[in-house]
Amino acid sequence: MNKLITLLERVLAAFCVVLCVGLVISVVWQVFSRYVLNAPSAFTDETARFLFIWVGLVGAAYGLGKKKHLAIDLLLMKLETAPKKQALLQLVINIISIFFIVVIMCYGGTRLVLDTIAAGQISPVLGIQMGLVYLALPVSGFFMLIFLARDVITDIRQLSTQN
Repeated sequence: MNKLITLLERVLAAFCVVLCVGLVISVVWQVFSRYVLNAPSAFTDETARFLFIWVGLVGAAYGLGKKKHLAIDLLLMKLETAPKKQALLQLVINIISIFFIVVIMCYGGTRLVLDTIAAGQISPVLGIQMGLVYLALPVSGFFMLIFLARDVITDIRQLSTQN
């Protein structure tokens, strides 16, 4: 499983780099075309917006996998003296996170994608299906679930060795 996680982290990192490069190119071209050429590009604003959505959500999945995401760990720090309670609390937090991701990101995101495609909504400038933009939600949710499954397994192992 560790090899799969490592491979997944590398793929997500590379994908985020590609998205960031596209985002930078889009924004730089927008600034250049507006202020140097005096003819603002029409597609770069929308492209940058869509790339930002993808890089934010895929980057969040990557951060979760690397355990570098934003966390409020005040309660965990207070339980520093009780490793069993700390491990149990971490397990509960991961299970709550899984529930949120399954319901909101995977199910809700998939419904949003399908409803948007069924409605035929397309972006005004690029002319692409908006469902492809919203696909970032269930895709990043899927990756987050893989990382959280790893964390839950680790938490359960940790709890079982402390008994």
